[in-house]
Amino acid sequence: MAYASNGTGNDGDEENFEDAYENIPVASKMDLRCALEECTLALNLFLNNKFSEALERLRPWAKESMYHALGYSTILVMQAAMTFEPQDIQMGIGTMKEALQTCQRFRKRNSVVESLSNLVSKQTGDQLSEEEMHAEICYAECLLQKAALTFVQDENMINFIKGGLKIRTSYQIYKECHQVLSGMTQDKNSSDTHHQFEGGVKLGIGAFNLMLSLLPSRILRLLEFIGFSGNRGLGLLQLQEGASGTSLRAILCVLTLLFYHTYVSLILGTGEGNLEEAESLIEPYLKKFPNGSIVLFYAARIGVLKGNFEEAQVTFQQCIKSQHEWKQIHHLCYWELMWCYSFQQDWLQAFRYADLLSKESKWSKEMMYVWNGFTIVGKRSDLTENLLVTIEKAETALQNEKNPSEYYGDDQCLVQLLKGLCLKHLGRLLQAELCFNQVIQSEKRLKYDHYLVPFSYYELGLLYKQQGDKEKAIRAIETAKNNYKDYSMESRLHFRIHAALCNLKGTPPSTPP
Repeated sequence: MAYASNGTGNDGDEENFEDAYENIPVASKMDLRCALEECTLALNLFLNNKFSEALERLRPWAKESMYHALGYSTILVMQAAMTFEPQDIQMGIGTMKEALQTCQRFRKRNSVVESLSNLVSKQTGDQLSEEEMHAEICYAECLLQKAALTFVQDENMINFIKGGLKIRTSYQIYKECHQVLSGMTQDKNSSDTHHQFEGGVKLGIGAFNLMLSLLPSRILRLLEFIGFSGNRGLGLLQLQEGASGTSLRAILCVLTLLFYHTYVSLILGTGEGNLEEAESLIEPYLKKFPNGSIVLFYAARIGVLKGNFEEAQVTFQQCIKSQHEWKQIHHLCYWELMWCYSFQQDWLQAFRYADLLSKESKWSKEMMYVWNGFTIVGKRSDLTENLLVTIEKAETALQNEKNPSEYYGDDQCLVQLLKGLCLKHLGRLLQAELCFNQVIQSEKRLKYDHYLVPFSYYELGLLYKQQGDKEKAIRAIETAKNNYKDYSMESRLHFRIHAALCNLKGTPPSTPP
């Protein structure tokens, strides 16, 4: 190696870790193995809340080493995705463009007219050098992250499709690298950097398949026309295998799975994440990085989803106290704490964190229903009963209004939708059905919140599913899918509809690759 260490620390002892690594000199030269080891050190710094030190570790070689370029830009992309600040997003996109240029220099030389797909398909893994193989993976990963950040910049379905079209090259690289990996010779497999390449392939194949499997069928059909396909089972398996490995990207596989189980499955699906798997994924990192803010955040989020609000609140507070460099992690904690206290109807504490967010952060908006909050609070019947009491008070207040405003009909329908959700989670299904039907029958009275009707059809479908009537469930959900358009949160509902129909019809989320 081209640098010297002052010693190694105990993985579970943060003070030893800092003593061991804070004075490591920057490398004097950088080959592939050196780069991977340097980036592993930077990753450990990052997971121990030493964000600036991690960036400084990577910055000197960010334009010379593909892995330094990827690591440096990845940290800035994560920062941008958490702040939603336009300048951070632009910086992240700009840095990722530079990383793409760095990675490009290490890729196999190719003629202008020859496509990457032709390049890889005409050559076996044995004809690509080890460095060139890693360059392909790093380049594909940069493309994928850049596309994801572009979507964060402007979340709408049109831009999602455009982003999907732009990352076709990334998708093709991962598919070809997966084939190369399968056909590699034993000598190549014995390389000490082979598991790093394998980890990159598993991350890319897993993330792509999982992401594509979530798309509504009408969008997926368009993407399949240009060569995309997704298989949720394959995606989860590849990420699980990557997470259990020892590569630099193992933690990225873990974070991808955690994000899927604790957020994506709730926001874009029916609210059924695998919390047992999430707990098993986070456990070894809690032992290794007990004060790591990102690790603590996900541990607390899992507590929220299990309905352990009091325990989760303590862990979120630990997360806040663990570092003060990235305030955006504090904002994520404030957001979660606001909902924890809201679920418990501790409105004073909920207001405290909402007020902090309104003063410090620009991104915090959304409704409890949009974030599938009822699926979470529904795990606690005592809190759901309290929430129902609050909603019924609002219902009574609306009924007693002497001078109704122009929003009166919309407000009544919103109250019925929320009341129906509480009743459903309390097992009072017939009453819940009446509430959802009341919204549907009031369609012509709505002036602004036209989303309430398709969302009510969707919830009615889930109710029929709970009662065991699949035919009625499918009919109600397909009514929401086919009969309504151009309403608020339409894309988000179509993601949920896609997940629900796949579940009801017993079909795979999408076609296999």
